[in-house]
Amino acid sequence: MQIKYVVSTMVFWWREHPLSFEQECQYLKSLGFGIELWPCIRGQNECRYERRNWGRLQAATQDMVVSMRSRTDNPNLEQWADQIECARRLGANIVAEPRSLGIKHGPELNGTDFAAEVIKLAATNNVTLCIETGSLPLLANIGKRFKSIRYCLDTGYAHVDPDYSFKQYVDELAPRVTHLHLTDNYGQIDDHEPPGLHGGIPRRDWEYLLDVLGRNGNEVVGAFEMCPCMPDVMIRQASEFVFDVLKWPNRPEKQPDQGSVAYRPI
Repeated sequence: MQIKYVVSTMVFWWREHPLSFEQECQYLKSLGFGIELWPCIRGQNECRYERRNWGRLQAATQDMVVSMRSRTDNPNLEQWADQIECARRLGANIVAEPRSLGIKHGPELNGTDFAAEVIKLAATNNVTLCIETGSLPLLANIGKRFKSIRYCLDTGYAHVDPDYSFKQYVDELAPRVTHLHLTDNYGQIDDHEPPGLHGGIPRRDWEYLLDVLGRNGNEVVGAFEMCPCMPDVMIRQASEFVFDVLKWPNRPEKQPDQGSVAYRPI
């Protein structure tokens, strides 16, 4: 099994500025991490994946592992085509909720004509589309209907589902998991705390997840998706738990020539 680690731009929410994107990338790169892009800055509507931004995204993320969180504003087919092309240029997977594909939450799989067009477009462009955060039966049905679909297993969402256990999510999705959202919570709300909370996801569940992924031989992008506190604090706390306590493999390594890089939003 191989895991490559990225950090979601969610960690910069409330501290973002349009001029600081390159700083975010430089900071994460200095720590050895890739980046998972959210479609927009918190509180703003401009989508990062618009054509006019492609050159800037490519330049800032050069030599980084990149993944993309899909637009969540009910993107139409043209908007989906743009973000798929953006993903192709960045070499990125796209993580999407079922509703971004026009599929409503619930156990049944209805109205998939639009989803079929998007999924075909992604496959044609060799872009991996990973589905996340839907009810477990719905995710399973989407996978049965569309063979090119892969899964993003969101640890926080799996921990708060009242109907299905964390292990049930792992057992059902693991064979096709190519993406992880590594986040924690106290079991009440998916509030995106750093992994390793006291009273959060039990350590045995984290160990079970890694064991099952290893047995399936998955190649995975693991995204730290966190938002409550300062970016350096969240990244340090999550890293200490995942790599020092749980002993997950392939720890990102700080770049020796960038030891003084710090994230200071303009």
